[in-house]
Amino acid sequence: MCGIVGVVGKSPVNQLLYDGLLVLQHRGQDAAGIVTSEGKMFHMHKAPGLVRDVFRTRNMRSLPGNIGIGHCRYPTAGSARNADEAQPFYVNSPFGIVLGHNGNLTNAEQLKREMFQLDRRHINTSSDSEVLLNVFAHELELTATGFQLDPETVFKTVAKVHRRCKGAYAVVSMIAGLGLVAFRDPHGIRPLVIGRNETEDGPEWMVASESVALDAMGFEFVRDVAPGECIVITESGEFHSQQCVDDARLTPCIFEHVYLARPDSLIDGVSVYEARLRMGEHLAKKIRKQYPDLDIDVVIPVPDTSRPIAMQLALGLGISYREGFVKNRYIGRTFIMPGQNVRKRSVRQKLNAIGMEFQGKNVLIVDDSIVRGTTSREIVQMAREAGARKVYFASAAPPVRFPNVYGIDMPTRQELIATGRTEEEIAREIEADVVIYQDLEALEASVREVNPALTEFETSCFDGRYVTGDVTVEYLNDVEHRRDGERDQPDEENEDESDENATV
Repeated sequence: MCGIVGVVGKSPVNQLLYDGLLVLQHRGQDAAGIVTSEGKMFHMHKAPGLVRDVFRTRNMRSLPGNIGIGHCRYPTAGSARNADEAQPFYVNSPFGIVLGHNGNLTNAEQLKREMFQLDRRHINTSSDSEVLLNVFAHELELTATGFQLDPETVFKTVAKVHRRCKGAYAVVSMIAGLGLVAFRDPHGIRPLVIGRNETEDGPEWMVASESVALDAMGFEFVRDVAPGECIVITESGEFHSQQCVDDARLTPCIFEHVYLARPDSLIDGVSVYEARLRMGEHLAKKIRKQYPDLDIDVVIPVPDTSRPIAMQLALGLGISYREGFVKNRYIGRTFIMPGQNVRKRSVRQKLNAIGMEFQGKNVLIVDDSIVRGTTSREIVQMAREAGARKVYFASAAPPVRFPNVYGIDMPTRQELIATGRTEEEIAREIEADVVIYQDLEALEASVREVNPALTEFETSCFDGRYVTGDVTVEYLNDVEHRRDGERDQPDEENEDESDENATV
């Protein structure tokens, strides 16, 4: 999961890109980068850290140009967490190309071998995004006639990329002398939307991971990028699009609606907020049917994602809804923090219980999901320390039993608390009196009820079915092996951060 944004404007776009990344900061807090285009020259600045810390006034002044792309990074399994991994990435052959990517390639290791043995391209990092960039550049070199580029050449190139690359990828890219290129994998696993802003000099265009970035920048939402589709917006603002794969089918990641996306976003025709309300309704139905004897005094959400879920759940049960936890907004999202120890330590820094809402009560705590169980256990303990008589714990998502390989950090089966455990065993692990999970059918219905046109979803972390069809047991074992090796490395949390600021 990362945040990507691209703009073709009629005036300098550095501030638009910066503001867009701020709005998308929830999608990645590890590193950030912006590249702008001025004529045939790219200007780049990227570094580890939050958007507000990476970019200073001097950095913004060094990013002139009316076209640009931005990226905020969330590291996934097997990828090194260092400055070299910050995006966008750049290559200068056959053209100047920069690229930012949200997702994960499941055949990245195979592509790396092909790059070295057949394409004669060298990959400098462990990032699959650099692999994707080099595949794109190589196929563009084979497709282009001389040094002239047009949208049709790019469409043919992206069709070849789709044939070679497997997994999830939403991409923003720039090609020197041409303009902005954006495309989405044939399954549409990761989101990508298009926005337009009318000016006196003509339309400005924006593509972004979520529609909330368009709203905040004053762009009108146009539509989602279709799975397998490629968008080309020239430097002059001409918009071109084409479907680049014959067998595209929309199977979006349902975890976007559970946790990843902001509630004010619209993804694939679905209001994330409304989908979460429906999750609360379905969860209330399950509790009424399967747990009628639970003596619940109050429903309390774990802020912020689960608030609409908990509100609708409380309404469905006819039970009081209360805010029982205060969140420190200056602490990052614990689920996307690297390292189990960092996540565990940050829970107490992030949340504090309001004693009067727990004292002497049977409390139903509602969270969006239970992944490793670390955060859930700490929350249950906080509720008990605040005086709760009984603590019931409800998850708006089904049990997470399988690794996610499409860009979410759920890499190791041993790390997932639901793997090999019953709900009763999970309750004992997190020290709750009862654990209640949403059913997968109910979760899918929650999203489908908002947009009935969605017939399929990517739900692999719940049911082990991987929509790309290429994920094997051997692949999962390899990812876990790389993850174990990553854990054995020294803690780099306090090492000096490097900075990259360049004109290319």
